Amino acid sequence: MSLKWTDSLEIAIALDEVHPDIDPARVNFVDLRQWVIALDEFDDEPEHSGERILEAIQMHWIEERE
Repeated sequence: MSLKWTDSLEIAIALDEVHPDIDPARVNFVDLRQWVIALDEFDDEPEHSGERILEAIQMHWIEERE
């Protein structure tokens, strides 16, 4: 399965699996963007990310932890 920027929930789940020791509420968008791009399943243009997309991913990640 390939992940696109619009797959914010799936990306959040993948990030939670790869970075279980990270508090998603404390992640800055620069690191978050790099971690998303580094996911094996990620297959989208890196420059297509934006603050709204990264915020959606972060919010889903926080919700996954609750």
